[in-house]
Amino acid sequence: MTAVDDRRMTEFFESFEAPEGIKVELLRGEIVMMAGPDLVHNLIVQAVQDAIPRDRWHRVQTQDIDLLGEASEPQPDLVVLPRDSAPAAGRLLPAELVTMLVEVVSKSKLRDYVTKRSIYAAGGVPTYLIIDPLVAKCVVLTEPAGVGEQADYRAERTSKFGEPVPLDALGLMLDTSEFGILPTS
Repeated sequence: MTAVDDRRMTEFFESFEAPEGIKVELLRGEIVMMAGPDLVHNLIVQAVQDAIPRDRWHRVQTQDIDLLGEASEPQPDLVVLPRDSAPAAGRLLPAELVTMLVEVVSKSKLRDYVTKRSIYAAGGVPTYLIIDPLVAKCVVLTEPAGVGEQADYRAERTSKFGEPVPLDALGLMLDTSEFGILPTS
């Protein structure tokens, strides 16, 4: 897409009104709509949020992220940023303020493992945590590098549910022992 196309798509996206109960994201110029999440998904997000100390970190759900150079406005399941770096207001949170983004995988795995991985790396997000209740594992991605669709994370650590997950950027170990599993059918 050209810069003019990107700008038009962003303007259209900002005025787009999705049906109630539908989550909408702009991912590399494509408007993606998803049904509301499963209870397992929501409980995992809540467990991660509760594990992150509120006195040091903002833990925000349903926050759109602004990624420079990307025709994308994703809405991760959880956004973590230092308490002293949050702006006073705004729909779009600049990616450079973010310490970690969390996505809990649904049946559209490709978006979380490929598309968003590349988008978040291109945006310079330091830590991207993918939690996959379909296969009971967590993937911590760090050291973003590259631009555009070629961007990726240079470091990857995978843990099974039940194993503690080191979140070095936050200075904590995430307990995954109570994470639920989604049926694959």
